[in-house]
Amino acid sequence: MAVIQGDRRTFYQLLVNTLLVSVVNYTAWFAITFYVYLETRSVFATGVVSGIFLVMTAVTGIWFGSLVDHHSKTTMMQVSAVASFLLYAAAFGIYQTVPREEFTDPASVPLWALIVLLMFGVIVGNIRTIALPTLVTVLIEEDTRDKANGLVGTTSGVSFLVTSVISGILVAIGGMFWVLVMALAVLAAAVVHLSFVRVIPAADQADVSAGVPAKRTVDLRGTIRVVGEVPGLTALILFSTFNNFLGGVYMALMDAYGLSLVSVQTWGLLWGALSAGLIVGGLCVARTGLGSNPVRLLLGVNVVLWTVTVLFPLHASIVLLGGGMLIYMMLVPYAEAAEQTILQKVVPYERQGRVFGFAQSVEQAASPLTAFLIAPIAQFVFIPLMTDGAGARAIGGWFGTGADRGLALVFVLTGVIGLVASLVALRSGPYRRLSHHFMTARAPVPPAGDDAVHVATSGDGSSR
Repeated sequence: MAVIQGDRRTFYQLLVNTLLVSVVNYTAWFAITFYVYLETRSVFATGVVSGIFLVMTAVTGIWFGSLVDHHSKTTMMQVSAVASFLLYAAAFGIYQTVPREEFTDPASVPLWALIVLLMFGVIVGNIRTIALPTLVTVLIEEDTRDKANGLVGTTSGVSFLVTSVISGILVAIGGMFWVLVMALAVLAAAVVHLSFVRVIPAADQADVSAGVPAKRTVDLRGTIRVVGEVPGLTALILFSTFNNFLGGVYMALMDAYGLSLVSVQTWGLLWGALSAGLIVGGLCVARTGLGSNPVRLLLGVNVVLWTVTVLFPLHASIVLLGGGMLIYMMLVPYAEAAEQTILQKVVPYERQGRVFGFAQSVEQAASPLTAFLIAPIAQFVFIPLMTDGAGARAIGGWFGTGADRGLALVFVLTGVIGLVASLVALRSGPYRRLSHHFMTARAPVPPAGDDAVHVATSGDGSSR
């Protein structure tokens, strides 16, 4: 693909390597979630597993970001893969030595040992998701960086699509056995492959400032200060956090709403098809870019996303739901690429790992909170409201009644709140300040060590 200039070959190799590791990590996670439910038939246990995973992902983001800033980025990617390999190997040992009946008890110690090992094996893989955008900052020239971020979004879509298929098949064939065998084999191959990828030292070196190594601490206070020094950046992170808070409604209720309209087989196939929207959206970003002002685009995309959230539940229709979710999936890569592009431009390079990790922690902490809160609210407030309560009497004639209409009302109200918040943000002072800062700021230059190899770029954009 000729849309990206700079050190393209290295970027593509890192992208493919990260894609393979992401596929096996999330296959392992989806698989253990399926496996726990199939073996224990405990919805509570499955919910606890998902909740703990999301909380741990949020908690570790800042620490992982500091590791990326303070060490060679490719080294940290290798450490991530090796750590996942060792944790999966330990899980494989437990799975092979413990009697199968132990895994049918939701209170079983071996079962939770298996879960925890796999959970940390997946979570440590997040180091890669923080390291990769910081490498984009220096491997890809500024004017095509947004397109590279689109390809990063495409890998997420591919991971989602492949994972949703592979995990179910492997669990059906052999429980967790083939899942773990595949994970160990792919991780070993990824470690070997990455050892042959050469990243320019300027892109890969640790955090330095004026030639003096920085203190290798998490330095949360310093990271917050850096975020606060960029006009409007704190507001952007808070806006994304609020969006994720509202997005927890999708996490908690989408499956229940979809299954109220179609069978579980149809719902599973539909989501497999809809995930292709992430791939298409990422490829569109890679081809067209984000325009001159990603800040405006990010907020504009959110206006569309929340409008879709208001519209698709207005009628109990799988066609409306599927169409709405396809639009949603195609636009998510634009929002993610826009946020990455903004951070890559306005945050000093030596702080980008910590800021990406900080943003990940703050933003992702919101979704599980909503997911935990909204499920009982929907169950005990909105479903009765739209079944035989005041809501059914007031709007049931055109909106419909029943449990599915209660869930639909939650989506509509969530969309209205998100839409209002996005429109307010578009007219706000922090938006204008961040937008102006992005348009006028100079791109951060990575610190170059004494032995740094600088990339010379020919007229056609190829490295030499």
